[in-house]
Amino acid sequence: MQATQSQASPLSLMDARTRAQRRRLREIRQFLLALLFLIPSLIVFVVFVFYPVAKSIYLSAYLTDPLGRPSVFVGTELYTELLKDKYFLNSVWVSFKLALLVVPALLVVALGLAVLANRQLRGIGVFRLIFASTISISTAIASTIFLLMFSAQTGTLNYLLGLVGIKAVPWLLDPGSAPAAVAITTIWSSIGFNFIVLLSGMQGIPEELYESAALDGAHGWTLFRHITIPLLSPTLFFVSVVSTLGVLQAFTQIYILTKGGPSDSTYSLVYSIYEEAFLRFQFGSASAQAMVLFVVMLALTVLQFQVLERRVHYE
Repeated sequence: MQATQSQASPLSLMDARTRAQRRRLREIRQFLLALLFLIPSLIVFVVFVFYPVAKSIYLSAYLTDPLGRPSVFVGTELYTELLKDKYFLNSVWVSFKLALLVVPALLVVALGLAVLANRQLRGIGVFRLIFASTISISTAIASTIFLLMFSAQTGTLNYLLGLVGIKAVPWLLDPGSAPAAVAITTIWSSIGFNFIVLLSGMQGIPEELYESAALDGAHGWTLFRHITIPLLSPTLFFVSVVSTLGVLQAFTQIYILTKGGPSDSTYSLVYSIYEEAFLRFQFGSASAQAMVLFVVMLALTVLQFQVLERRVHYE
């Protein structure tokens, strides 16, 4: 009987090895199949994300000719010069200021519209369509519309202010009001996306929670504060991160409305990169500024994850 067991043991080991080999082959085939489906996306990322980032890092260490070809290796000298350039430092401050003007207001307005649109009323679908319609309008078109509205002489906003006896505001000509004009345009053009995301998050909150809380006497603001906001916090966190990154990369509205003026009050970091590369043809310096923008965006994202995510309530 012991001889039979000793003879069966090698066969069992061979079967186990065969099964393990087949399992590994199956895993390899699944991996290769998944890689095959990922290849188109990987190509897009390599061509439009990884390669530009690598090329920017490379160019930021060189002085370039007008065609963008590296000519003189300077190492980190371009970064050192940026820290001494008052125009560059001002562009960083302008970018932060626009983010502070836009992101909180955008979250409040989009959340307010989502609360209104979440009500089950007759014809509410029409209002949802209106609130979300800005997502279908390009930033260039939105900026052109607001360029006409902000006109000091013929603008709609000044006309409405005149009806109530308020003096016309030189929206795009005054350093004090120009950032606000850019912020308003950015909020309007971004509100559709944020509204849709927040409304989707609100509609994902179980109705039973509101009903249970109502039975305990909770109504109105209490429901919103203790149920809606906590359960919507992951969506609010996502919207805040995406909105911050979007504002820091804003360019079209600045180019159409103010071209960085007046008095550099809307001269953002992205607009500085544009001028340095395509007006002055200093591609090395522009690449260095782009890398600074990348680091700033990365640092702000990490900061938001460290500070805001602690207040997020995941189910």
